[in-house]
Amino acid sequence: MNNDHVTFGFVCVQNAGRSQMSAAFAERERQRRGLEDEVEILTGGTHPADKVHPEVVAAMQELDIDLSGRAPQEVSTATLNECDVVLTMGCSTLELDASVEVRDWALDDPHGQDIDRVREIRGEIEGRVTDLFDEFFGDE
Repeated sequence: MNNDHVTFGFVCVQNAGRSQMSAAFAERERQRRGLEDEVEILTGGTHPADKVHPEVVAAMQELDIDLSGRAPQEVSTATLNECDVVLTMGCSTLELDASVEVRDWALDDPHGQDIDRVREIRGEIEGRVTDLFDEFFGDE
């Protein structure tokens, strides 16, 4: 894997909660660290929902991250095979090329949860994304 350019894929079934939050935090972290040219971020689902879950939009809005205009997207195995690391949210049965590192974060689904639980999941995701960037690019 070339740390000069890394592609992270954040995937779950519906692409309406955990993977959307993960991608948003990764985009923020990429911008904070000035890594726009070094990090590509993909997100998608194997069976995408119609919209991002409202409780996820609300929880992220508390941090001034607006997901209201995002739409869940389908992601193909071919696209994910182009990633360096694919992060699944505990709900995937992907079978990718051996060259792709797959990590399962095994996060609870925020859909239908009360706002306090969604905030807990959000906090866990935020920490994991920061740790991921620290691992690949150092603690900056």
